[in-house]
Amino acid sequence: MNMIKKTLITLSLFASLGIYAQDVTTYTPNTLDEGIVYFLPKTHLKVIVTANKAIYTPGELCQYAERYLKLQGVSAQPKEYWEIQDIFVVPIGVPDTNKVYAIKLKDKMVTSKVELTEDGIIKAINTTNPIQQINDIPLQNIQSERIDPRNFMTEEMLMSGSTGKMAELIAKEIYNIRESKNSLTRGQADYMPQDGAALKIMLENLDKQEKAFTEMFSGYTQHQLQKFTFYIEPNTEIKDQVVFRFSQKLGVLESNNLAGKPIYINVTNESNLPVAHEEDKAKKKPVGVIYNIPGKAKVSIHDTDKKYFEKELAVTQFGETEVLTNNLFNKKVNTRVVFNPRTGGIVKIDKD
Repeated sequence: MNMIKKTLITLSLFASLGIYAQDVTTYTPNTLDEGIVYFLPKTHLKVIVTANKAIYTPGELCQYAERYLKLQGVSAQPKEYWEIQDIFVVPIGVPDTNKVYAIKLKDKMVTSKVELTEDGIIKAINTTNPIQQINDIPLQNIQSERIDPRNFMTEEMLMSGSTGKMAELIAKEIYNIRESKNSLTRGQADYMPQDGAALKIMLENLDKQEKAFTEMFSGYTQHQLQKFTFYIEPNTEIKDQVVFRFSQKLGVLESNNLAGKPIYINVTNESNLPVAHEEDKAKKKPVGVIYNIPGKAKVSIHDTDKKYFEKELAVTQFGETEVLTNNLFNKKVNTRVVFNPRTGGIVKIDKD
């Protein structure tokens, strides 16, 4: 077991006990006698695709749809197809193995508490941090309950001797329902409900009946939402990289499956931070807690016809690192620092 693994095993203990602060150096394996190893995060872009699988079932009276309800183009054949409902991108932080630092424990120094994530990314000093990684976007159920139209059929409808006769009777009932709804909304019905709540219930019941009967002609479509996740590591700007492919017949596919249409991602560096020269970096030795100043990027998802997502997001790789000097942590001042575990940037500094 290497030194990083040994140290990470003890992180939960160090996160809850006081430690002596703070001699921070770039971590070198097998050189830390006593202390805490922490990572700064780098950004991965989590692309969350919500797709809807639609299953169309023709109505049993579909052949009469145009004749009685003037519905055109009603198909008599069942059909399945996919649609992209939504694409969302969130930045997440993962440990950057090129930014690993060791906080050595030293006697006769002010004590401090260091809080780390489960995978070793620094979260806070001398306080706790409520910030969590962004969870998955929950699926929103769009499937409405289908109502059996026979629950509303009259005896004459059920006993009709032919499909044509049933279609005629049900079509007449649809028009009667529409007329009743118009009378109620205009206040012209023979029997008006006593209050607004009763009117609402009555209209909702009529809507259900009309929908159930109409679907016997138009057919109905069931929806099955599914979620797919892809990860992109934007170490440099990205131009039209294929994230995944999409087919109306097959749904969401991996980027190498040529059966689908390509969906692209663009990542453009929007940071205006000054770039540190390599010779300056070589001279700069860490004397304190190292943290990130994350950069910004414009991230967009599109195909040849449509843009699905565009937003400015924090991307650590387009930023720089800086140092919280040891002078902030002394016996006279209690300094509390909260870091964003997704970016490694400072969220808040308090002193008292």
